[in-house]
Amino acid sequence: MSGPMSLEPGGAEQDTLAIRLAAPRPRRRFSDDPTLMIRRPTGGFTQRFPRSRTAPDEEAVSALAAELAESVGAAVHPYEVAALLEADGLSAARIKERYGYPDLFSLAAALYERVPRAFPEPAAPADPWRPDTVRCLLRGLLFALPALAYLLTAPLWRIDRHAPVLIVAGVVSWAWGQGLGHRAHLRLVAGRREATRTLLAGSVLGAALATVLAAFPAAGGPVTAVAAAQSLYLGAAGILLVLGRERLLLAALSPLIAGAAVLPWWEPGAQLRLALPLLALCATVAAAARALGAGFAVPATGGPRPRVAQSVPYGLFGLAAAVLVMLEGRQDPYAVIALTLSMGPAEWLLYRYRGWSVAALRASATPRTFRFRSAGVLALCLSGYLLLLVPPALLTDSDPVALLALAAALWTALLLQAFGVAWPPAAICLTAAGAASAVALAAPSPAPPPLLPAVVAVAAVCLAACAVVVLGRPSPHV
Repeated sequence: MSGPMSLEPGGAEQDTLAIRLAAPRPRRRFSDDPTLMIRRPTGGFTQRFPRSRTAPDEEAVSALAAELAESVGAAVHPYEVAALLEADGLSAARIKERYGYPDLFSLAAALYERVPRAFPEPAAPADPWRPDTVRCLLRGLLFALPALAYLLTAPLWRIDRHAPVLIVAGVVSWAWGQGLGHRAHLRLVAGRREATRTLLAGSVLGAALATVLAAFPAAGGPVTAVAAAQSLYLGAAGILLVLGRERLLLAALSPLIAGAAVLPWWEPGAQLRLALPLLALCATVAAAARALGAGFAVPATGGPRPRVAQSVPYGLFGLAAAVLVMLEGRQDPYAVIALTLSMGPAEWLLYRYRGWSVAALRASATPRTFRFRSAGVLALCLSGYLLLLVPPALLTDSDPVALLALAAALWTALLLQAFGVAWPPAAICLTAAGAASAVALAAPSPAPPPLLPAVVAVAAVCLAACAVVVLGRPSPHV
């Protein structure tokens, strides 16, 4: 090529790429005589040949047009109709005898003129982001069920002395689990064995790190063993959740469910109160070991190893989210339980947003139209999630403003992370967590800090604005 080719419509490519129809030739006039005279090259005339005067059979052509209306209407050129007729096995002799046309192309042109153009819309493809409702609700339940262990063992420990130790271990495990979960999903692209190896090494290291950091406020006391058990459970449960073994984790937690169910009518005693959480812990670790064994049975693929830095913002967001939830739990513990249970519907709405955004992209003709549609889908999903939390907030006498602001911030941050936008939500949530911690430390206890809901609400507004700008473009949804 000697130069670039213009790709704008109406350019020079129309002279070479466009289909051009031959100009209609003037029809020859014949005499009324039903014979045709052939002129000799040397002059004079030779013998006569009879000429056919067969006229097109309009009824037969109309019947054929009605029969093939759907296929002919979708054609963009008579040649497509000719190909259709030829594929149906229509011979030249039958075209002349049955329809009165001299050849295939003339009949195709007649059918093309008779049938109006009708281009049907293609069938809507299946929604690739259709959520599994049962699985999403089950995951939300599994996030909240471990709290039954604290309910069972409540008479065995002092909340004023031991809660800070468990909070430190929980915050570290939450932050570590968010980063490890992201890295494990990246490794799943390479292969299941690679993801399994990452989960095993990361879970052991995370449990050890959380236990060591929790040992400082515990001052080496026996509560360090409780923090170690909590960290070990969170690591094993994270393995099962990443590998999609939710039902196996639910079965492992059945001792907790059974023990908590009989508490209103029966006092199990100190030994049983301690044995049931330990049994659930052992069952969870055994289930995680089984899932890891199945992963190691798969052959290795040797895929590329992602950089650790890619998972850092996800871990920082987990740290910020854990701090914000902990600060909210200081004032309204029941609000935290409602927020934890709502993680199931939150995950369902994340899938719904992705599916509805793809549908909005298909229905939009301009980027501006899609931007408005995307903002509408975001508002619909976010408002639907917040409406789910209003009844629990009112029933538990919690502050609805603080709970809804925190829920909006967490859901929008998770939405951005689902599209690979990691650093903006991590930075916004870390800033909010730092400011909220400073406000909480400065406020007199146990009075609720008045600026805490405002700080979280500002973070939620910033995250929503970021989502409108980033996700309002078509490229993230392709």
